[in-house]
Amino acid sequence: MMRNIIIIMMLCIVGFSVMAQPTQKLIREGNSLYNDGKFKEAEIDYRKALHKSPDSPKAIYNLGNSLYKQQNYKEAANSYLKLTEDPKNAGLSQVNHNLGNALLQNQKYDESIEAYKKALRVNPKDEDTRYNLAYALAKLQQQKNKNNQDKKNQKQQKQQQQQKQQQQQQKQNSKMSKQDADRMLNALNNDEKRTLNKIKKQQTQPSGNQPEKDW
Repeated sequence: MMRNIIIIMMLCIVGFSVMAQPTQKLIREGNSLYNDGKFKEAEIDYRKALHKSPDSPKAIYNLGNSLYKQQNYKEAANSYLKLTEDPKNAGLSQVNHNLGNALLQNQKYDESIEAYKKALRVNPKDEDTRYNLAYALAKLQQQKNKNNQDKKNQKQQKQQQQQKQQQQQQKQNSKMSKQDADRMLNALNNDEKRTLNKIKKQQTQPSGNQPEKDW
């Protein structure tokens, strides 16, 4: 019975070794392509390696790097995030550093700052991460200032639009008042003319009190 167990264990070890070899070979080929600047081709090899070994940290990390080089920052960040879930990861400082870079490129400054802080907790002496953290903080402040200025501009534009509408309404009201005044003046002039015509008509009619002529 014990002999059978040993044989099974040996077969499993051999099987894992056989599976690991193609994975490592694909990663090495991907690394060679990456170093030659062929980032898309390297990505393909890393994905093939992950198809064989989905949990391979090297394949995941290198895939993130190849995606970053292709300016596919969103997917690069997703790759790095998978590696930050393991607190025992020896390369956690570098992973968080790269994650911060990918988030920074996507203008997710709050998240990039947190990633850089996590990297510095692991390696407080990393000056590159410290510099990038300061840069991300400055970009975040610029973003806040821009958002505040945009809100201020929108408020001013709204106020100007309201003032313009009020002026148009006042102008329209003033125009209506002038029209009303013209109508009233015309009505008064017409009444005055009718009165004068009536007086003239009365003056031209003969009076009934004049004496009759003698024959």
